[in-house]
Amino acid sequence: MNDTAKSFRFNWRTQDVLLALMLGVLTYLTHDVWQMAFMGGLAVLQLVEGRIPWLDTTWGRATSVVLQLVLGYLLVGLTGGVQSPYYLVLLLPVVSTASYLGVAGTLLSTIVATGAYLSFLFFIDWRNFVIDDEAEHILFIRCLLPAVAAILVNSLGEAVRTQSARYKAAAEQLAEANRSLVEAEDAVRRADRLAALGQLTAGLAHELRNPLASIKGSADLLVRTASQSDPMAKELAEIISAEVERTNSLVTRFLEFARPLHPRSEPANLSAVIDRAAARAKVKILRNYAVAGSVPMDSELMEQVFLNLIANAAQASLTDAPVTVETREADGFAEIDIIDEGCGIPLESQEAIFNPFFTTRQEGTGLGLAIVSKIVDGHGGKIKVESEPGKGSKFSVFLPLNP
Repeated sequence: MNDTAKSFRFNWRTQDVLLALMLGVLTYLTHDVWQMAFMGGLAVLQLVEGRIPWLDTTWGRATSVVLQLVLGYLLVGLTGGVQSPYYLVLLLPVVSTASYLGVAGTLLSTIVATGAYLSFLFFIDWRNFVIDDEAEHILFIRCLLPAVAAILVNSLGEAVRTQSARYKAAAEQLAEANRSLVEAEDAVRRADRLAALGQLTAGLAHELRNPLASIKGSADLLVRTASQSDPMAKELAEIISAEVERTNSLVTRFLEFARPLHPRSEPANLSAVIDRAAARAKVKILRNYAVAGSVPMDSELMEQVFLNLIANAAQASLTDAPVTVETREADGFAEIDIIDEGCGIPLESQEAIFNPFFTTRQEGTGLGLAIVSKIVDGHGGKIKVESEPGKGSKFSVFLPLNP
């Protein structure tokens, strides 16, 4: 679709067609080219009103009203002034103002239109023209009826604008509710995946521990009994023992992931928990704390969360690059942001980083962020990530202040 098609919104309704026909007939019934030009200009302004985006702005509407006043004034002046059969065209800008602007704008346009109409009295040769009582009566009626029409149209327009504002507010609420529902569905799906994988992982971990213990014991015995004359056997036994230790550590993480989570929520100093996590991670952080009071949480579990996130931020950053931690209160939650200036996360990976066994590091297990997500979910909170490749990442943890 080209720009012209986007700029104009001519969706013709039945009343629009009737209005175009009637304005066309009025233009045809004029007596000379100037009258036709003025009437045609008024017709065009009426037909494009509300269909060109610029005319929907305050300046656009004001410009349209002024042009209509000028064209109407010229047409009335050209066709007899006060006695012109076209005097009602001065009602068109008044109706336009009443439809789109407030009471003040409506009154202003009504006064200007009425004043423009009465100004033709200055062009009358009073030596040859006398206004009797009946003529004055008609003149007053002609001045008051447009004002009455303007107030009625403004009242109707105000009702329509109020109703439109309600519909817009309802639409925004529905959109927000839909976003919350999508987030809740994502959280439920993630929890279901975690539960299924947790059961599978727990079973595998328990089955692996027994043979690992046997292998470890045999390797240790081989290391102790290997003779100095067979260094190769001793070296191989040490490699087996080290690999068993690494595998056992991985099994332990599997069990941590599979273990049911029962957070003990107690008031704790959020800043102190973050500082302990940073100290354990051996990462210097830039602090910007704005949560002064205590936050209900399991401090040991949340310390593990912040330890993982701060360590990940440091690993993703260049040497000596800052890791910033900010806290604030927002909509009943304590928000904790861990911000780095590292390599960032590709957009296609951001949806999967909290899934178990998903990792972008060759030496990673893919359980760190899955456990973080599980702990945060267990606190009734949520975690989000914002990242741009090459510019860094921001992990945001939200903990309810009143769980």
